Amino acid sequence: MTTVLIADDQPMQRFGFRMLLESQDDMTVVGEAANGTEAIRLVDRHHPDVVLMDIRMPGLDGIEATRRVVATGARTRVLIVTTFDLDEYAYEGLRAGASGFLVKDAQPEELLAGIRAVAGGDAVVAPSLTRRLLDAYIHHLPRTAGTTPPPEDPRLSPLTDREREILTVVGQGWTNTEIAERLHLAESTVKTHVGRILAKTGARDRVHAVILAYDTGLVFTKNRTGS
Repeated sequence: MTTVLIADDQPMQRFGFRMLLESQDDMTVVGEAANGTEAIRLVDRHHPDVVLMDIRMPGLDGIEATRRVVATGARTRVLIVTTFDLDEYAYEGLRAGASGFLVKDAQPEELLAGIRAVAGGDAVVAPSLTRRLLDAYIHHLPRTAGTTPPPEDPRLSPLTDREREILTVVGQGWTNTEIAERLHLAESTVKTHVGRILAKTGARDRVHAVILAYDTGLVFTKNRTGS
């Protein structure tokens, strides 16, 4: 049974989510919050598997609430569900530690699949949005005078050469299928490598592995200098 906390300042929106989730045999709603502060308190009380987190809420917003939930080290994962399909919201939410980003006009089956995926340790971001986020992330990086990668990051030291290679192409947005085809590996082998990469680096999921690849300079592009 997947336990879910709903954090949204609109009562009708919370009601709709609750009705949908409780129609499922494998989900139960453990609480509702109308703002970020309340969401943090209820996470501490109920330890849900997933929080459906709105962004714009009175007082403490969903981005900061996500950051504080993740900072506790709890097993709870955050799926941001917002009205606003804006890259800056998705970017800040994922940087805060959210494991997914969906808009509220998604189909019910998409939301349910997203909750199950996040609860299972996967990340949920549409491929088109992922690539837009990568472009946005590049522009958030410090500008450098050239294209020399930064010094070796200690988070990479536990990785084998093959794992480092796979983390690099994950950072470039390749899917497991693309990695398997281009590196001539079985897809199950790729999944095993990705799992080991997450475990060794402490990345919460694939999206955060992408961010790690950029942070550590494995993925380096001239776009950092605006060229």
